[in-house]
Amino acid sequence: MPDDLASEIRACRLCTPRFADTATAHDPRPVVWFQPGARILIAGQAPGARVHASGKPFTDPSGDRLRDWLGLSEAEFYDLDRIAVVPMAFCFPGYDANGADLPPPRLCSQTWHDRVMEVLRPTLRLILLVGGAAHRYHLGQGAQGGVTATVGRWRDHAPRVFPLPHPSWRNTGWLKRNPWFADDLLPVLRTHIREALDD
Repeated sequence: MPDDLASEIRACRLCTPRFADTATAHDPRPVVWFQPGARILIAGQAPGARVHASGKPFTDPSGDRLRDWLGLSEAEFYDLDRIAVVPMAFCFPGYDANGADLPPPRLCSQTWHDRVMEVLRPTLRLILLVGGAAHRYHLGQGAQGGVTATVGRWRDHAPRVFPLPHPSWRNTGWLKRNPWFADDLLPVLRTHIREALDD
């Protein structure tokens, strides 16, 4: 049952030893934000430190930028009846010794993602892939060439799937170098989001 699956993920402690060895030495805290019937899937990377603390996805500046890209209010974005947020790792992976974000552990997606997608897939109208890890999982060979190349081929996957860069402040330079993202992709994406939510 879907509710049991969400409860299983919340109780997951598979990465306890891995997280104990990070610079943050934190305990697992899976951030689960999906339920059957969602129309839009936001497939992200992994929770950051602020989301680890809040227990709610994208409660950080990246979330503010993402909601701006999508043209969604906070109330719309967090409407569990219509939008699911499923990162490639449900827990904050921690920082390395230099303070850099660690990548999402593959163990998480290998353990949970096929089961989650089985629950969500029947009602999804739109899938938004945020960042390279989500591109690779959902697009497979379609994610070749890295994030810029994958997002640049967005028309190959639209109107059902849209690959996006991560909305982190670290990508501000990328956005300036690639104005077509805001000028060409985002208006089309916002139109399809409204259609998916309002039909």
